[in-house]
Amino acid sequence: MAEAETSTEYETHTYDVVVVGAGGAGLRAAIAAHDAGARTAIVCKSLLGKAHTVMAEGGIAAAMGNVWSDDGWPVHFRDTMRGGKMLNHWRMAQLHAQEAPDRVLELETWGALFDRTDDGLISQRDFGGHRFARLAHVGDRTGLEMIRTLQQRAVALGIDVFMECTVTELFKDVADDGTPRISGAFGYWRETGKFLVFEAPSIVLATGGIGKSFEVTSNSWEYTGDGHAMALRAGASLVNMEFVQFHPTGMVWPPSVRGILVTESVRGDGGVLRNSEGKRFMFDYIPEYFKSETADSEEEGDRWYTDKANNRRPPELLPRDEVARAINSEIKAGRGSPHGGIFLDIASRRDAEYIKRRLPSMYHQFKELADVDITAEPMEIGPTCHYVMGGVEVEPDSGASIVDGLFAAGEVAGGMHGANRLGGNSLSDLLVFGRRAGESAAEYATKAEQGRPHVQPELITSAEQDALAPFRIEGGGENAYTLQKHLQEQMQKLVGIIRTDEELAEAQQMLRELEDRATRLKVSGGRVYNPGWHLALDLNNMLLVSECIALAARERTESRGGHTREDFAATDESWGDVNLILTLGDDGHAVLKRQPLPQMPEDLRDLFD
Repeated sequence: MAEAETSTEYETHTYDVVVVGAGGAGLRAAIAAHDAGARTAIVCKSLLGKAHTVMAEGGIAAAMGNVWSDDGWPVHFRDTMRGGKMLNHWRMAQLHAQEAPDRVLELETWGALFDRTDDGLISQRDFGGHRFARLAHVGDRTGLEMIRTLQQRAVALGIDVFMECTVTELFKDVADDGTPRISGAFGYWRETGKFLVFEAPSIVLATGGIGKSFEVTSNSWEYTGDGHAMALRAGASLVNMEFVQFHPTGMVWPPSVRGILVTESVRGDGGVLRNSEGKRFMFDYIPEYFKSETADSEEEGDRWYTDKANNRRPPELLPRDEVARAINSEIKAGRGSPHGGIFLDIASRRDAEYIKRRLPSMYHQFKELADVDITAEPMEIGPTCHYVMGGVEVEPDSGASIVDGLFAAGEVAGGMHGANRLGGNSLSDLLVFGRRAGESAAEYATKAEQGRPHVQPELITSAEQDALAPFRIEGGGENAYTLQKHLQEQMQKLVGIIRTDEELAEAQQMLRELEDRATRLKVSGGRVYNPGWHLALDLNNMLLVSECIALAARERTESRGGHTREDFAATDESWGDVNLILTLGDDGHAVLKRQPLPQMPEDLRDLFD
């Protein structure tokens, strides 16, 4: 056999906690685990510092009260629950709102540089769905500053980092009492193709999202649902997978940049949405649910920027799901821009100096990538697959899954955001629950010392065989790039921003066919520098997660948050206390069940009266 077709060697590394992913959640989890005394490693698919967290430019949502003294965690909690259409896990939303300010201040003590108010406090800006200006920010480069700070902290602590290393499988053994538990993980170096085995009683998944299953997405190549799929295969459950957020503002032109994120800060700083007729159309799409707190005229909306106490916020700052649907409706009605989007205009509303100071990244992004000067002309934007609200079902306080030793934090964890995530809540989510998952993983590992799990040799052999399978296909086989392109086109078409039962049924059939074809994926060459092999392995995860999304989307016969059914256009209150839970069946396909939504205590429910 060729060298690529066989393997008898692998590295072995032993830790207490292995964190898979090096975005905001992964870095914060690793720091917490290390500080709790655990031998900790970070494994990241790409280079350290190149995480999707840097795409969250606008700010970190935290009710610090620096701009509005009336703000506080109960208001932030209420906004988060309402934004998620009340399908959030109330305890996660509560912990998030309560602890976010401390996590921001902690970042500052570690060296993060934030913009300042005139009084020298951390500045906070407006974002959609937030009643008050509460996003701590660094211009429109907040995610980058957050990653820089956390990365510097992790490196200074001496935490081991395995860069450009992909984890493909989680290992389990059985405790003395018969309980399955995590024992480690299997992976490979992307540069050489050589295998690694991590022996560890605690694994923290911080692998991010699933966006590369869709044709138009703000997500980078790493977002192939690895953590979601590995968790399923390890016996964990997923929740809320039908809820995929299409960020309302992604670049649409030129084609090479289609989908790249345009921060919500543009609208928070005064930008408005216009159709091809020049109309500011969002006033036609204010849902009853938000009418009491949304301006119903351009005059009131404009006054809000200077007098928030006596005016209601403009409809451009409705939650993302509402804005994305409105944009989609305008485009379908034939009132879109020349390249299939609509216009985001800040040039006519703010002077050039203000735009360059407040939105430096956006100015350079459009100037360099699209030859558009956003201080002089509007941007062409449209909805782009951005975030999945669904993920691993976790215990709110600890981030623990139903599998002993397996934890999750960040976008790969479900429950926090319900049916729709508010902008800015992602970065604070990473910090709050990254810390909690890291601490809990370290505590679990300490308790496991007396009966530490072991990686069984036969599991390593099986993981090797699965990883090498694409090299062993006889005959023509299937091409990974062809399959991914077909998957992305069909998911965009059939499971995109607007869904129907007929299309979802077609998607399920399409996914079964692609899953069958994926068993015949063929890769040529060797394991060194072989991106086709990397994609072949990623595709198995993408297909499984896409199956979960389509299955849950077809089951939920209503429209809520990021899930819109054309054939069930209304929100159905009978679905308002139902979560859809997905596990992996014996046949390797997703199994769905309904589960009651955890009920919040009366004192929190009173906030919504």
